[in-house]
Amino acid sequence: MEFSTKAIRTGYKQTAEKEHSEAIFPTSSFTFDSAQEAMQTFAKEREGNVYARFTNPTVDSFGRRLAELENADTCVTTSSGMAAIFATIMALLKSGDHIVVSKSMFGTTIVLLNNFIKNYGIEVSFVDFTEIENWQNSVQNNTKMFLLESPSNPLGEVVDLRKLAKISKSNNILLAVDSAIMTPYLQQPLELGADIVIHSATKYIDGQGRGLSGAILSNFEIGEKVSAFVRSTGPTLSPFNAWSCLKGLETLSIRMDKHCANAKILAQYFQEQESVKKVHYCGLKSHKYHQIAKSQQNDFGGIISFDVGSIDKAFEIINNTKFLSITANLGDTKTTITHPATTTHGRLSDDEKNAAGITPGLIRISTGLEDINDIINDLKIK
Repeated sequence: MEFSTKAIRTGYKQTAEKEHSEAIFPTSSFTFDSAQEAMQTFAKEREGNVYARFTNPTVDSFGRRLAELENADTCVTTSSGMAAIFATIMALLKSGDHIVVSKSMFGTTIVLLNNFIKNYGIEVSFVDFTEIENWQNSVQNNTKMFLLESPSNPLGEVVDLRKLAKISKSNNILLAVDSAIMTPYLQQPLELGADIVIHSATKYIDGQGRGLSGAILSNFEIGEKVSAFVRSTGPTLSPFNAWSCLKGLETLSIRMDKHCANAKILAQYFQEQESVKKVHYCGLKSHKYHQIAKSQQNDFGGIISFDVGSIDKAFEIINNTKFLSITANLGDTKTTITHPATTTHGRLSDDEKNAAGITPGLIRISTGLEDINDIINDLKIK
């Protein structure tokens, strides 16, 4: 099956009711016909659902479908994208281990690592992730994981994942890639050599801003370790949000094509405006990492950022919009606009913002599915 067919037809097991649209199972527990059956199910001697923190038919269907699309052995779902990041680290690392992380990760991920992960005795190093040499030079005897997002949000910086995978494999290091802004339709990190793919399915996979969800995709061995952590600690995906993501996958390819098409036009428009100092979109041929992105992505996504020089000018542009949504979320059918330095990356220190390229005049657009002319007219860039 091709991608769009798998996104619609795989993963779900029809019930005896013969429903055409996937069912939701909003239940915390499951019953058994006998004490013996319960014992056998808990002991994994027979198939069946034990408890919704462990398994749920709707949640499992979403995981199976996403695994099909990422060509992964397993998918562990979580209550949010940040829960997926946390579960990945905590399930696979221990005190005394070392993790190397991109400086351009999502702001809350950096806060998580600096304020909490380090407290567990895990050593964290941050690198400028675009240069392969930085990763190689960061390797220590206790390095167990590389963690990055490519392309980065909001600057669209890219690393050559094939080259990075060679370094990680030669040093027996797990390579974990946050691919939320690409989705499996635009990029498949496992096919490029990564060991783990992490999604905030809250974003494009759901696609309409309806709820929080996360996912970790990998091989069976890694998946079992992560699953055991999630089962025991409880950041479980709800059946309602799983169903929302399951249905979101059905239109993923169509939506991503439109997101990308609108973003390309919008990025070109920003380039033509005198008041815009710099445009960050890896789909532009002028972007520093355009060729690398082109070699490992099917398209360039819907996230654009542009610098207008000052926070005052940035706020003026954002406040003058009439229908664009001023919100830090992304991946929605609705175009969203935000000021990263005071929202998504607001809890970072000035030094951390500078290291991540988050300037006072930077504005981020998550290009939606509206008519592109209406989007441009609402921005009123002068």
